Amino acid sequence: MTRDAKTDNDNKGSDMHVLVTGAAGFLGQRLVRRLAEGSELSGKPLSRLTLIDQVEAEGPVDATFESVSRALDIASPGALDEVLDERPDVIFHLAAVVSSAAEADLDLGMTVNFDATRALLEGCRFRKLLETRLIMASSVAVYGGELPDVLDDMTGLTPQSSYGTQKAMSELLINDYSRRGLIDGRVLRLPTIVIRPGRPNAAASSFASSILREPLNGEEAICPVPTDLALFVMSPRKVVEALLHGAEVPGDAFGASRSLMLPGITVSVAGMLEVLREYGGDEALARVRHEPDARIAAIVASWPGRFENLRASRLGFEGDRDFHEIVEAFLDERG
Repeated sequence: MTRDAKTDNDNKGSDMHVLVTGAAGFLGQRLVRRLAEGSELSGKPLSRLTLIDQVEAEGPVDATFESVSRALDIASPGALDEVLDERPDVIFHLAAVVSSAAEADLDLGMTVNFDATRALLEGCRFRKLLETRLIMASSVAVYGGELPDVLDDMTGLTPQSSYGTQKAMSELLINDYSRRGLIDGRVLRLPTIVIRPGRPNAAASSFASSILREPLNGEEAICPVPTDLALFVMSPRKVVEALLHGAEVPGDAFGASRSLMLPGITVSVAGMLEVLREYGGDEALARVRHEPDARIAAIVASWPGRFENLRASRLGFEGDRDFHEIVEAFLDERG
């Protein structure tokens, strides 16, 4: 049953209920582990963690709080009604169809990346979750076309992919709902994340991890793009820390735009391969095969590679020092 805003505020108490969509995914699982390590958010102890994905997500082991995992298709009508009725304090909205898949199937991308996001916002609006902090993971793909050499948060959004378009539309909705006081939203635009563990996926940026991960693991990898291509990248560790920090920063501190580009670093594919050689030797570098893929190259080349990050730094977001730190973080976690 829906309660009014006053009742909502009165019942928040000192505990914290966090909802994560896309919780079974790469970032979702890392965020869950990090939440379990800290066990509090905004100075409040974490009392309940609700994990949503199409498959049941793995909850934290030996957590000091209640963890509930639900297998749901968030694109289905009313799929989030029950979990929103529980009135979470913080929502990390990570569920998405990745770039290449969204480009290959427009209907699927629209349904998951945009329609489900709008349904989530409408669910919060209907329940008057005015103080619920909603953090959505967006992407560098919201930019594209003819761009200046160096971008900032106020550079116009001209995405050149369906994925980027769907993310940009969701950003605008979150900004407008926040402007109206219907939610307390914030959007974090993620750089290309490297080095991801596991295997290559359907994301156009998947190669950026595989050309490092596989050779360092003694396997071959394919580089489908020119080596002079510049990428704006960030390590998984720093992205997760940024998501958590995004929930701590007061919404008003974001100013007129609730969207923010995270502080990545710029590196060329050639630079990435040189660092690969430094850590894995010539034999690791030789495991990378160069096989141009015009489709992948066109998508990735539309993403800008250089940003000015003063706004993110002013709000306390931190990035990696250099690409060596990114590779070292992967090697540390790999063990």
